[in-house]
Amino acid sequence: MKEVEAVKDLKDIALIERTLERFFSERERDIWKFGINTALRISDLLNVRFSDIADGLLIVCEQKTGKRRLIKLNDEALQVVKRRQRFNDEYLFQAKSRNVKEPKPVSRQYVAEAFRQVGDHLGMRLGTHSMRKTRGYHLLQSGIGIELISRMLNHSSPTVTMRYIGITQENIDQTYVELVL
Repeated sequence: MKEVEAVKDLKDIALIERTLERFFSERERDIWKFGINTALRISDLLNVRFSDIADGLLIVCEQKTGKRRLIKLNDEALQVVKRRQRFNDEYLFQAKSRNVKEPKPVSRQYVAEAFRQVGDHLGMRLGTHSMRKTRGYHLLQSGIGIELISRMLNHSSPTVTMRYIGITQENIDQTYVELVL
């Protein structure tokens, strides 16, 4: 499996949304939009139930860490929730199959393949981690400290976060050029 990247250009984020909807459906676009606005791992994102959301807050017990997280949903994430509510599903992103007896979320494998196909079409290395990486990258670009981003992503250190969101030696070198005293 190849390494996926943060989407660093804001125009590309919107292009990915449109392409997901065109190639797949509104649901896949909404997965991207919700994921990029919450920075949840794909396993946690797909297991979100409507009952986990109240008063603009999402309560998640992370599968990887077992830690309970409380996430304040921004306007974009809330719009996704509102749009998805019209289906009367149990899960925010529920699988739609006649063979399914019990409600279940869309599979991680399905979403990974959809993102891969869109990434291939657009010439990007896109995957389910791209949502978290992209949010972290743009938070850093907007001036949020790496320590806070590291904590939000639940990483063990800022160094891990910098590597995860794609901060390279080239980015560090550029800081010497951009700030001349």
